Amino acid sequence: MHPGCNIDQVYLCREPIDFRKAINGLSALVEQELGLSPFASALYVFTNRRHTQLKALYWHRNGFCLWQKRLEADQFAWPVDAKAPTASCSL
Repeated sequence: MHPGCNIDQVYLCREPIDFRKAINGLSALVEQELGLSPFASALYVFTNRRHTQLKALYWHRNGFCLWQKRLEADQFAWPVDAKAPTASCSL
């Protein structure tokens, strides 16, 4: 992430997403599905169905930033058994 970026919250989207989504699709998902503001000082993290890829979206000054990581082996640990659509933590 950018050194001048202030992130106060991290939200993990519990449900896997379609990884063809890019900035526009993910920011719409944050607003419409999660009921959160994509412009907040927060990091929104998404995974694919197999938990081998992550995408992280955040707003920085005058535009969105999107980071992606793909594991060649292994999987990301991911919270699955909960009724809330997101898990969050404060930094």
